[in-house]
Amino acid sequence: MPTLHLQDVHLTRGITPVFAGLQLELTEDRIGLIGNNGAGKTSLLRLLCGLEAPDQGSIHIDGMDIHQREGRLKRSQRIGMMFQNPDDQIIFPTVEEELALGLPGLKKREALQKAREFLAQRGLSDWAQRAISALSQGQRQHVCWLTLLLAGPATLLLDEPYASLDLPGQARLAHDLNRSDRQLIVSTHLLDHVRTYPRV
Repeated sequence: MPTLHLQDVHLTRGITPVFAGLQLELTEDRIGLIGNNGAGKTSLLRLLCGLEAPDQGSIHIDGMDIHQREGRLKRSQRIGMMFQNPDDQIIFPTVEEELALGLPGLKKREALQKAREFLAQRGLSDWAQRAISALSQGQRQHVCWLTLLLAGPATLLLDEPYASLDLPGQARLAHDLNRSDRQLIVSTHLLDHVRTYPRV
């Protein structure tokens, strides 16, 4: 498991401090972030995956600063994030193209083939050429989750992953998370979603 370390991290939104001198070391394989809206859960995840930089302080993965050259490379290889709103994340018009996005080292034809095979393994062959625009919000969220799984980063950052899902979708995601061998850092406002995690 990667070790993520935040050292004296400060972050401000306008004139409002979000973090002031935050110190964290994240080593557990399951970590839950609990808090109300505006508590800083999303900001922390965005800092960890490099979408935002702290105003002050540093963030390291396995001892390397994620905003320095080697650390940036390691971060891109080892950390993936699923946004709360799938429409903020999805880029391509079809499901197979979106999944192939997570396989940048392959030629387009090879990446699309792997995406189709992955969908078939999960009983979703009929999703491959479906238009994203024809999917429900929960189905789009599931596409984001599948894209992360196929890409294979060691650490998955999930921002309110249950928010767009109906009850069957929540059960399916919970099943996937329970079986996952990745490090999971999950933000939620419901303790039940992360109650069994070793660190909350």
